[in-house]
Amino acid sequence: QVQLVESGGGMVQAGDSLRLSCAASGRTNGRAMGWFRQAPGKEYEFVAGISWGGDNTDYADSVKGRFTISRDHAKNTVSLQMNSLKVEDTAVYYCAARGDLHPTRRRYEYDYWGQGTQVTVSS
Repeated sequence: QVQLVESGGGMVQAGDSLRLSCAASGRTNGRAMGWFRQAPGKEYEFVAGISWGGDNTDYADSVKGRFTISRDHAKNTVSLQMNSLKVEDTAVYYCAARGDLHPTRRRYEYDYWGQGTQVTVSS
């Protein structure tokens, strides 16, 4: 079992930055991690993923160059640094873990999910 708890969400203005954190516990060894988001009335959207080793990252085109995913094995955390936020980044952001070394963009390939944290960006 893996437990994931997100934090760091909030309300900001367009152009601001925010850093999300995901604290992982349980059987986390060897697991790639991902961040997804869901805006009201929309499907889940892949945001970013990182491999177990941290050497392989993937980003959605919509956030590439603005968001950075990282992980700290010592603290067992995964972070998402979000810069130059846009109104369209408004969503609930979820941290997810999968039983593979490398991330994927497919939501159903992640086994464990956090409860989500709300990010609201105003113009």
